[in-house]
Amino acid sequence: MPTTLTTTAEVLAFADLPAADIAAWEALQNAAPEFSNPLFGPRFSRAVAAVRSDVRVAVYRRGGGPVGFLPFHKRPGGLARPIGAPFSDYQGLVSNGDIGISGAQALSLAGIKLFRANGLVDPFGLFRTDGFEQIEAFAIEPGAAAEAYLEALRAGNPKRFKNFRRLENRLEREVGPLTFVADDRSPEAFEAVMRWKREQFQRTGLQDVLRPDWVSRLMADLFATREGAMTGQLSSLYAGGHLVAGHFGPRQGGVFHPWIASTNPEFVEHSPGQAYVMNAIRAMPASGLVRYDLASGHDHYKRPFGPVISTVLAGTLTSRPGAGPAFAAAPSAVRKVFRRLDHIAALNPTLSGRARGLAEAAMATTKRGFGNASSSEGVS
Repeated sequence: MPTTLTTTAEVLAFADLPAADIAAWEALQNAAPEFSNPLFGPRFSRAVAAVRSDVRVAVYRRGGGPVGFLPFHKRPGGLARPIGAPFSDYQGLVSNGDIGISGAQALSLAGIKLFRANGLVDPFGLFRTDGFEQIEAFAIEPGAAAEAYLEALRAGNPKRFKNFRRLENRLEREVGPLTFVADDRSPEAFEAVMRWKREQFQRTGLQDVLRPDWVSRLMADLFATREGAMTGQLSSLYAGGHLVAGHFGPRQGGVFHPWIASTNPEFVEHSPGQAYVMNAIRAMPASGLVRYDLASGHDHYKRPFGPVISTVLAGTLTSRPGAGPAFAAAPSAVRKVFRRLDHIAALNPTLSGRARGLAEAAMATTKRGFGNASSSEGVS
């Protein structure tokens, strides 16, 4: 009689993962294009584990070999959050589909009762996600012909791109020649990009996601990482020698996933962010980038440049078979408040940090109530 293979799970701290498991994880990530983003790989989990003690990895084995990996932050009461949240724009159980169990069973084997997903990628349909919110994610994929890609964007929206080109010309004429640095290794440029982002949070009243110690350490560690399959990349635009805009985030192979996008406030009237993206697209083929992953949120900014759209899912995964996603039927206002609270909790693993985050959120709500800022959330 044929033998039925049983799937088992082992939950480990990242430091306890055998080298063979890490290699198997990378092989599974590389085998599925849906998992090509750096956030799905073991190197990202290793970077987060270096700055947080609550990182765990569920390793699923079948027939003696690893068939799936789910990294997460272990929280009390069987709650789990995506690795690196809220910087984890994508998350999922990395496998080849031959894991032999459902998503609910995978969570149960890992001791997870609830998993907060805000960008779930589930190419093999392991999880029950009916009622989950569907969110558009954007990416730039120009191929080898960046100028042809830009020309196609211009043809699709000539008025918008005529204005972009006008602003780019004005920046070059009034500030100086433009220089794009795809891999900027200047510590001063890195510090400036981070400082401008924090100043933006202060001006707009949005939560400062760069304030927690673990976040600042993660960003600095990634920027210092120059070898290996995944590095931290800063791409910068200079005008007349002045740094005017930059993006920073993890890069793995040909995929760049910027978390932080900021511009020099001294040149805000020139809209350097638009010129940055135009020049970043032009530089992609030479720098070996095939995908500039913009993720979700800030659609008005991303959609004109990144028409490649995928769909990710947001909701609460549960280990109870047949259970529907939590809050799926709740009013949108309730879901928005819940997401904000979960965002604060994910960013601040300590009680004191959460109390500070709640206070900042209350102050931000009051500030936005006076019309001083947009109510949009997001990292980039």
